[in-house]
Amino acid sequence: MSAGEENIATPGEILGDSSQFIAGKGTYLAPNGRNIHASLTGQRRLVPPPADSAEKRLTVEVVGHKTRGAVPEPGVVVIARVTRVMARMASADIMCVESKAVKEKFTGIIRQQDVRATEIDKVDMYQSFWPGDIVKAEVLSLGDARAYYLSTAKNELGVVSAQSIAGATMVPISWTDMQCPSTGQVEKRKVAKVV
Repeated sequence: MSAGEENIATPGEILGDSSQFIAGKGTYLAPNGRNIHASLTGQRRLVPPPADSAEKRLTVEVVGHKTRGAVPEPGVVVIARVTRVMARMASADIMCVESKAVKEKFTGIIRQQDVRATEIDKVDMYQSFWPGDIVKAEVLSLGDARAYYLSTAKNELGVVSAQSIAGATMVPISWTDMQCPSTGQVEKRKVAKVV
């Protein structure tokens, strides 16, 4: 392989010997101090030393493919926008995983039994969420092929932002109610506790 030459490297792959190369970005030196391994998948590249450098070895580096956005995993908290509400579940588009925005479209489903921790049989989906609500939820599992299963069964999870029929951003007034500041109308929601 010569300077400027590129090809694909995968994590753990040996890229060369430290007697011939310097470990650059996307690589690491093995504990034996000799082998240089790739730490990510991407293009392998050899970079010549600067002209004014005494170093004669080439630097081997791996430049990763386009970085992926955050991906939901079980146990992490996500922010999602409710898209549909049905009798037994609500579907939502996941917008953020913890504090990172997602780059791909991920769909989540909040099932009736995952809305709150108590009185599960009394949960009314239409009094918990409305389309357009912004919800803070925890990823329960990968669910089925189409959607992640989400839960709002903790106090700090639930609706964090909602618009009233009048178009104003509503203010939470209890665990189950939000009020429109312009009309004073109260609407039912599964409200997230502000921490």
